[in-house]
Amino acid sequence: MSREFCDKEKKRILAEQQENNKKIYLLTFTLIILITAAAIYSLFIGSAQIEWRDIYRVIFSGSRGMVYNIIWNIRLPSILTSLIAGMGLALSGAVMQCILKNPLASPFTLGISHAAAFGAAFSIVVLDFSAVIENFAFLEGVYLPSAAAFLFSQIAVVIVLFISRQNRATAETIVLAGIALSSLFTAGTTALQFFADDLELASVIYWTFGDPGRTTWNQLLIITIVFIIITAYFIYQSWDYSILNAGDEVASSLGVDSAKLRLTAMTAASILTAVIISFVGIIGFIGLVTPHIIRKIAVGSQRQLFINSALAGGLLLIISDNLARTAFRPVVLPVGVLTAFLGAPLFIYLVIKGRQYW
Repeated sequence: MSREFCDKEKKRILAEQQENNKKIYLLTFTLIILITAAAIYSLFIGSAQIEWRDIYRVIFSGSRGMVYNIIWNIRLPSILTSLIAGMGLALSGAVMQCILKNPLASPFTLGISHAAAFGAAFSIVVLDFSAVIENFAFLEGVYLPSAAAFLFSQIAVVIVLFISRQNRATAETIVLAGIALSSLFTAGTTALQFFADDLELASVIYWTFGDPGRTTWNQLLIITIVFIIITAYFIYQSWDYSILNAGDEVASSLGVDSAKLRLTAMTAASILTAVIISFVGIIGFIGLVTPHIIRKIAVGSQRQLFINSALAGGLLLIISDNLARTAFRPVVLPVGVLTAFLGAPLFIYLVIKGRQYW
């Protein structure tokens, strides 16, 4: 009788796993289809009306002119930047929440975004913001605010990692330290804005508004290369992250160095976030909310969570960019403002639902 019961339980568990895997694979396929549809739709919307025959002439007939410039130099880089930036931010948020075991962990809450904003404001107000890094040809178009934003975001990362290495530093302590850093860098940015002239103030405000449409092809290439390398690393280490969820003692017994794993994961996620923010600006709540949405829909392995979170983040940012371009046409809203308006109520809803999925 006991053996029959065990066999039934094994079959039931196996059936549930198969059903859950089908649900996860269906989610992945659906996200890919939606991303493709949203990207194609994005080519047609904006302040300038473009039709199918215009795109056909640009792609197959080699037509040059205003439509060519709109598609290749404005809309297509914006769409691809939205996709890669959204995927990178969502992936970084999923990794941080995994290794810190804290649902509030994200690049936004750990102070990385605000540190980048302070770095850009510092370069605009104090330094020559029109300077270009000319020592390396492949960095053409990378202006000083982007370089300063990356530098200061890495300073925030070093501080957070230093705190995480201290004795008895819990995941909650790291998140609280990130919130404190956010307040500190926000105060610094406000002080710089107070002493800035009108042109510098406008430049600072423009930079802090996240906007995928500001990137060039060279900048998109840099973001894409960093995203591919770090994503491959996270996927490769996903099994170790799954073991880490079982606890440090279990991870140690299986030969996983939990401290080293957390350190490298935090560093990699922070570099990916810093590169994206340096070129795109501050885009909040993508890295915080997206992993929770995926957990709410389907729970799987860490690898599946990372992949689906990245896809959902890319889709969410493309949709947000579309809404920002069309909500008050011909005025284009900063997409960072829209993600905050959409993300904050959604996250409050997820918090009210409780811990049933994290």
